[in-house]
Amino acid sequence: MHLFLHIIKDTISIMPFIFIIYLVIEYLEHKTNTAISHTLMKAGKMGTVYGALLGSIPQCGFSVIASDMFSRGAITVGTLVAIFIATSDEAVPIILSHPDMASVALKLIGLKIVFGVVFGLLTDIIWNKTHKINVCTVEEEHEHFHGNCESCEGGILKSALRHTLKIFVFVLVANVIFTFLIEAIGEESLADYLLKDSVFQPFVASLIGLIPNCAASVLLAESYLSGVLNFGSLVAGLVSGAGVGMLLLFKRNKNIKENLCILLLLYAIGIACGFVVGLV
Repeated sequence: MHLFLHIIKDTISIMPFIFIIYLVIEYLEHKTNTAISHTLMKAGKMGTVYGALLGSIPQCGFSVIASDMFSRGAITVGTLVAIFIATSDEAVPIILSHPDMASVALKLIGLKIVFGVVFGLLTDIIWNKTHKINVCTVEEEHEHFHGNCESCEGGILKSALRHTLKIFVFVLVANVIFTFLIEAIGEESLADYLLKDSVFQPFVASLIGLIPNCAASVLLAESYLSGVLNFGSLVAGLVSGAGVGMLLLFKRNKNIKENLCILLLLYAIGIACGFVVGLV
């Protein structure tokens, strides 16, 4: 019981930071969401650069917007991939809630932007299939997606609070699992067991990243903070993770073969990025 209360106390202590971060994100998204969608549609060859920069904002809303636009032929597959790669979902706010880890969060964001631009451009070149922008589509009002992938009904304060409570549950569960594993096996034994075969970590982490839910990014972030995952594996999982954007892609885009190719491409890119970061 004492251990469980300690876990709850530690989890609660980071929630004010999480809430402030999401309050800022909700405000920015509420003010710029539609304008950003139109910018992406008109970006042309610069779409991958804009996409990677926008995707790096820590939420899943832009990956959802990208899936919707791609399914309507408004952006190229390279732009879609760039946004998916740069998307960090909940991982960055969780890492930032630990002030001593700010440099790690900045490094993570920078790497994902670079990987997003590079692999987005390569995808457009190799895929050799760009979707022509529908001029009529550009002028349409776009559905308002937010970082919690829910509507903004009730205002940004309520939306940020709802998102914070959701993350509290995810982080609490993750902390309980890792703490009891460490208590049962021993911190050094667990770390040695998981990290001694670190060559396989990017494969597993990238697979976890494909789970279309923010719980995956929470798990990856907590695994890294607990010392279970190395930084390269964290990058692998977050590069392949696109949040619920991937789920919406399969729902909106009727070309199942194309969707599967994008899914496998993200998995492979995640593994490659994880190994590159691990080696460097």
